[in-house]
Amino acid sequence: MLRRSLFLAIALLVTLATTQIAFAEEDAKAKAGIAMGDGEANWIRLDGLAREGRVFTFPEVKIASGGWLVLHPFRDGKPVGEIYVGAGYVPAGTTKNVQIAVTTAPAPKPGTMYVAMLHSDVNNDETFDFVFVDELNVADKAVFEGKTMIAHVIKAP
Repeated sequence: MLRRSLFLAIALLVTLATTQIAFAEEDAKAKAGIAMGDGEANWIRLDGLAREGRVFTFPEVKIASGGWLVLHPFRDGKPVGEIYVGAGYVPAGTTKNVQIAVTTAPAPKPGTMYVAMLHSDVNNDETFDFVFVDELNVADKAVFEGKTMIAHVIKAP
């Protein structure tokens, strides 16, 4: 019983710390005037977004230099940027029917929310380097055009 209580207490502390990081990240973005959407040289088209089981198909993705289309989950109605549940490499240019599988979370149900966003392949190794280099950024950084982060909140079809 004591071991289970200790485990639950640790799990609660980890959840609270993770939630605080997500809130701090969203507050920092709002203060910096960062918006989510598409740019002129980078975009994620959502018209026709489809899903079969764990696999999402995005109709079109454009990225100026090779990178990653990444799915971040939501927890308690807020995006969780410090983890991701699926990622797929996208070469430079426009790619049709980009598929991303949710691999590290429960299978999506209709309405499950995610943030779909682009990350640059900074070192051009076609390996997603999701290692934090500071409080907010991973090695393969999020793609921005000005103050617009190339990202969208999506709901699983």
